[in-house]
Amino acid sequence: MRITFLGTGTAHGVPFIACTCAVCTSKDPRNKRMRSSVYVEYDGRGVLIDATPDLRTQALAYGIQRVDAILLTHSHADHIHGLDDVRIFNFVQKATIPLYGSKPVLKDVKTRFSYFFKKQPGWKPQVELKEVNGYFDLFGKTVKPVVVNHGSQPILGYRIDDFAYLTDCKSLPQESKHKLQGLDILVLNALRRKEHDTHLSLDEAIALIEELCPRRAFITHMSHDFDHEALCKELPAYIRPAYDGLVL
Repeated sequence: MRITFLGTGTAHGVPFIACTCAVCTSKDPRNKRMRSSVYVEYDGRGVLIDATPDLRTQALAYGIQRVDAILLTHSHADHIHGLDDVRIFNFVQKATIPLYGSKPVLKDVKTRFSYFFKKQPGWKPQVELKEVNGYFDLFGKTVKPVVVNHGSQPILGYRIDDFAYLTDCKSLPQESKHKLQGLDILVLNALRRKEHDTHLSLDEAIALIEELCPRRAFITHMSHDFDHEALCKELPAYIRPAYDGLVL
């Protein structure tokens, strides 16, 4: 399985608009962060986790040639507002793309992207909504949804084999912690250094990683609080900050 980080930034991305801090003006490309998403490849298939407003740029930057399925974690703008760009994959692949998410997320998709589902002329995305309410098969692999608390809002992370992707996490129910045992790779968010109501801080993320004990962990959904090189020196060796374009 091959995992490409398409984006590792917050809803604002990095650099922030109108910010002149050291990270936002850094020349280190690892400090340039598009909105958070990953692309998972196996057995000739490509699976997108979240469709950010940067999807077109991400696909061109990292050579995405196909999208066979999309898994949505939740319906905040920075995670779904690139969905219109999937229509090019419909055209290239000549196929409808299955779109997985919780019932509330799919309801939001139908509301915000209502034109997808209307019988009217025009080139528009073709997606088949698939409600996630338990484990499901995706091209021969079992996908295990994991409930994540985004503040008080329950959203989804996903485990595929020994890889798990959790973003916009503030805490985990105990049942979810059980589902995340024995991981090779855990991807987890850390928004900033100070505590936040709906996202893990860096210290909280490290504590959760230490509790879950994956072999390796990668931090994503990072703000301009973090300089990549400085954070590498600060973290234990088995925890690394991810960066846009990182391939595992």
